[in-house]
This record gives sequence, structure tokens and C-alpha cells, in this order.
Amino acid sequence: MTSKRKPTTKSTPKLSRPKPEPPPHDPIWEQSAWRSRTRQRLLDWFLENHRVLPWRSDPQPYHVWVSEIMLQQTQVATVIPYYERFLKTFPTVSALAAADEETLLSHWEGLGYYRRARSMHAAAKQICQRHDEVFPDTFEAVLDLPGIGRYTAGAILSISQGQAFPVLEGNTQRVFSRWVAMQGVLSEKPTLDLLWNIAGAMLPRSNAKRRDQKPSHLPDRGPGIFNQAAMELGALICTPRSPKCDQCPVRAGCCARKLGIQETIPGKVKKIKYEDRTEFAFVIANDDHSKFLVRPIPAGQRWAGLWDFPRLTTGEVENASVAASQLNETLSGTISVGEPLITMKHAVTKYRIRLDVMRATISHGATRRWKPPSPWKFATLAEIDELPMSMTGRKIAKELSKCS
Repeated sequence: MTSKRKPTTKSTPKLSRPKPEPPPHDPIWEQSAWRSRTRQRLLDWFLENHRVLPWRSDPQPYHVWVSEIMLQQTQVATVIPYYERFLKTFPTVSALAAADEETLLSHWEGLGYYRRARSMHAAAKQICQRHDEVFPDTFEAVLDLPGIGRYTAGAILSISQGQAFPVLEGNTQRVFSRWVAMQGVLSEKPTLDLLWNIAGAMLPRSNAKRRDQKPSHLPDRGPGIFNQAAMELGALICTPRSPKCDQCPVRAGCCARKLGIQETIPGKVKKIKYEDRTEFAFVIANDDHSKFLVRPIPAGQRWAGLWDFPRLTTGEVENASVAASQLNETLSGTISVGEPLITMKHAVTKYRIRLDVMRATISHGATRRWKPPSPWKFATLAEIDELPMSMTGRKIAKELSKCS
């Protein structure tokens, strides 16, 4: 007796999604002769016209790291005094790792984006724990540090050690896009993939340095110098608006300039749609008006870890009295709103904020004097000046100084 064979079922092959096509561009970057000419002209220009910046004089990995993190979303002129003060207080990775957060944030105050400072603090601790206080020299180990992505890891290793890693940030995105007349939106993955490929292809041969090699100012024409040159070109010549094409050392090979479309490249990213909101802050003095109530901003809130005056930052409220009533439970007292001190307007992420700062008093039902709950405290203006304050908190303190 023969057993019946089970009918076989054909498996339907899975259809793979087609790979997204890169945006329209000129493939001239694939020609080695064009890359060589463009690279040579850019490097010649940079070695003659580069800015003298403090982190370039001694490009140790730690120095490059600090400068790159500070330069994110911040202009060079603003960063220089912060960078110099930061290195005086935290000259090494181990010194940064050992710092308390309040001291660190006080050195960062005014740069904004405080998560950068906290990530650096965590990264410094990781370097001390896992790498014997020596900044790692492999891409994987650097990329593993908190707050460091592909661009920053490549910048650190190429600039400090000459390793052949490309960099892609605001300036180089614009430069490479115009070189090849790329008509794509920078936020889209196919566009970024193409730009990373161009950035990597443009790199000169690796000129990696030994750990014990003495650093020198702009020592070679290797990957680190090329990366700095491309960023410099974007910062000084190939600017977002009104690029100085007549001064550009690589204008002869720029496809966007030949087509007269340099002003429209790269494609525009959608603008942020801001939401309007009103917030209230309160200036509460002690009995003799020599000190003012301040508090550390808790984790999870905007500007966490910094100090600030009492304020309501969550959601919309009808008026200052309603805002004050919502703080009463936290303070175990009753806030009475007085006269307005100042109104400020500023933007944070997707919000356009109107901050109404009000003078106020606080009382307690019992006969004893009211005391702020820990860690809230009364502080003099001199003491507040020493605390790491939120941007608007610092402005409130300055306004109080004018009134005193």
C-alpha cells in the first residue's frame, strides 16, 4: 500500500521594496579627475585663508570633541570664549568626568541645548571607566559614547588623528549639494545617503597619526584638513544666502553655479509651525527683600538641572492668579500676585512663548514664618549670579538688579 503524498505548496517569494532613487544631480563626483582637481583647489585655498581658531592650534581628540559639541547649533564667535573657559576648568577628560553637574552647567549657561553638556559629562565618565581616561581612537568606540553620532565621531577622528572618516553637517551638506547640483531635500534619506557617499569619495588618503605624535597646526593635507576645509568653505563662502561664488576656489567645477541655481540648493526643509503659549513666573522676596525664591528645575522639564524663579510651564492657564494657585500645593503656602515686573518673548522647540513675570508674596496659615521646601531656597542676587540659571531666569535676575 502506498501512502498518499501531500500536495506541495509553492511559497510566494517576498517582494523586496525597490531602493529609493537618489535625487536629481550631476554624477561628475564619480570622476576621479574632477575629485582630484576640486580637492586640490579647496585645500590650497584653506591653507592660505583658514581662520585661526583655538581648537585648531592643538587638535587633541578631547579638544576637538569639546569644540564640535559646542559648535552644534551655535556660531563660532559665540563658542570661542566658552571653549577657552571650559578648558581652563576642565582641561582633561578625567577633570570633566569628576565635575559636579551644577559646575558643568554654569560653564555651559548661555550656549543652550543643555543636553549636550550632560551627554559630554556621561561620555567623559564612560571614557574613564572603559578606556583608562584616554579618548578612544576607533570609530566604533567613539560612536558608542553618549551624545556622539556619525558626523561627530568622524570629525574627531579625522581632525585629531587623520583617520579617513567623512563629515556631513550643515555646511558640508550645502557645499556638496551645490557641487553636484543636487536638487533634493536634506531631510530625506536618499539625499543624505548620496551626500555621505560624496563626502567619503572626496576624502584624501588617510594620514593617521600616532598617539605619541606631537600635534601641530594644520600639519598635512589628509582627511582632517579636507573636512575642515569643506566646513570652512560653507561657513565663509558657500553660505546659505548670497553665496560668494566669485571668491570660491572651486567655482570652475561647481555644477550649481554653471546652471545658475546655487541660490535654490539645497532644497528647503519645511519650516517649524510654532504654537503660541503664555507662561507665568513669580518673583517672591523674603521679609527684608534681600533674597528671592529660586528652585532647581527637575529632571524631565525644560532646562532641567538649571535654577529658575517659580513658574508654571505646563499647559495654558487663564491668568497669573490661576498659575499661582497651581503652585500653592508644591510650596505649602498661598501665593498672592502683585504687580507685573517684565514680559519676555522667546521661542523653545515648537513654542512661541510669552512669559509674564509678576511680583508676588507668599503666606502660610500658621503664625510661624514660611520656609521654602527643599531644594527651593531664598538667594541674594549675588548668589543667583553664581548659580547656573535658565536663559529667562538670568534675564529676570538682571531686571531685579536694575530695580535694586
